[in-house]
Amino acid sequence: MKKYLFSFSKYVLPAAFLVAGLTANAKPSIKKLTSDEKSKNVDSEIPTSRNMSTLNKHSVGIGIGQTFLMSEFADKGEDKITWDLFYNYSASHSFDFIANFHTSKHKHLNQYTQLTGLALGIKAKVFHFDNFAPFVTGGFGFYQPKMRRMINNELVTSKTKLTFGYHAGAGADLRLNDKFTVGVLGALHNPFDVKQELQPEVEGSYVKLMMTVFYTF
Repeated sequence: MKKYLFSFSKYVLPAAFLVAGLTANAKPSIKKLTSDEKSKNVDSEIPTSRNMSTLNKHSVGIGIGQTFLMSEFADKGEDKITWDLFYNYSASHSFDFIANFHTSKHKHLNQYTQLTGLALGIKAKVFHFDNFAPFVTGGFGFYQPKMRRMINNELVTSKTKLTFGYHAGAGADLRLNDKFTVGVLGALHNPFDVKQELQPEVEGSYVKLMMTVFYTF
């Protein structure tokens, strides 16, 4: 009997203590693997679009396309390809602040229509499908239309005056990555009529249809 007790204490007990020690050391490792911290680290390594946040981002862009003159503007100038400058700030997932500056001169014979505008507005995204987002936009702005036209068989240039106006449009954006976004935009600009002293008031509107490219920083 003593022989068996001696063998048990010599071989079995040390083995039991060894297994218990290994188990105790393994428990912290299992807890660490299943901890919230580890889960967050794994989630952050997954390249999903939700991790590429676009909130509170500034973007600058350029638009190139056709400007279509309407009303009296069309009588004194021709449609042409023009370019615009843009600034965009993403205030939320659904709404952006957008600013647009443009200037162009449209000639027809000896007459012309010159358009300059700073349009400020809100861009409302209709829905998101992956990185594709259709939107509508609208707001107000400051415009400075100018015309050279034939009045009483004499070419007369209108006085340069600043006026208020509104704009509205629609388009779609496709975010290529966290830096570049391309899109299309169609917008109507309608400056308020500008009164003149010795000639008819300057009035008209125009539509811009263009492709856009934005860089986000």
